[in-house]
Amino acid sequence: MADSSFDIVSKVERQEVDNALNQAAKEISQRYDFKGVDASIAWSGEKIEMRANSEEKVKAVLDIFQSKLVKRGISLKSLDAGEPQASGKEYKIFASVEEGISQENAKKVAKIIRDEGPKGVKAQVQGDELRVTSKSRDDLQSVQQLLKGKDLDFAIQFVNYR
Repeated sequence: MADSSFDIVSKVERQEVDNALNQAAKEISQRYDFKGVDASIAWSGEKIEMRANSEEKVKAVLDIFQSKLVKRGISLKSLDAGEPQASGKEYKIFASVEEGISQENAKKVAKIIRDEGPKGVKAQVQGDELRVTSKSRDDLQSVQQLLKGKDLDFAIQFVNYR
């Protein structure tokens, strides 16, 4: 019998991020506490730019955006938001959406699987993803449960389960 496998990836659906951003922008434009503070959120190239006239308001914009991401099923671990920066009379926060598993994070996950996973399970790095193979599907499922239980500092998804 052939080996079963699945891939561990860190991908974010760009359309879902876009939808969350549009929902946040709509809420900001309609909320009473944002009247007259020039608060906004929009794409700025590959980054998301949030602006308001005070540090508290720009943090509130970030909070609204994060709540919209969570409602759309996007992990906050994939959002890399910077600190508020003063720019003239307004404050800005730039955030980016992280995708792909870096080499050192892939090595960490492979080490966890090697050390704590069932015997006979192999993990190999393939670009920005990780392929996990085993003869037993039950072992693969136990690896998924193991990784879900770990508090990794990046978002992971399991795809191509076969």
